[in-house]
Amino acid sequence: MLFLFILGLVLGAVSVIFALQNVTVVTVTFLAWQVTAPLAFILLGTMMCTVIVVLLMLLPSLIRDEFHVRAIKREKRAIEDEFAQYRTTHVPAPGAPDRPQVTPEGS
Repeated sequence: MLFLFILGLVLGAVSVIFALQNVTVVTVTFLAWQVTAPLAFILLGTMMCTVIVVLLMLLPSLIRDEFHVRAIKREKRAIEDEFAQYRTTHVPAPGAPDRPQVTPEGS
């Protein structure tokens, strides 16, 4: 936890230094759009768009995995219920007399 905190502080400091050193205003043109802003903001916006695209690409697999986990939990619950029912009908209670052992007739 402390390592992640320190890593966050270092990355924050590097980001601030980067932003302060890249205050040059640039113009970016894409199709009919034209944006004029400091270079640091343009790069930050580009990184944010990349993060959003990656998250959107991961979303279908995350949803599929969540459905799979729910199905496994449902199956686990059903097996646990079945086992509990088996124990109540087949396992003698503590202190109850033992059942007679049944041996095959040929022995």
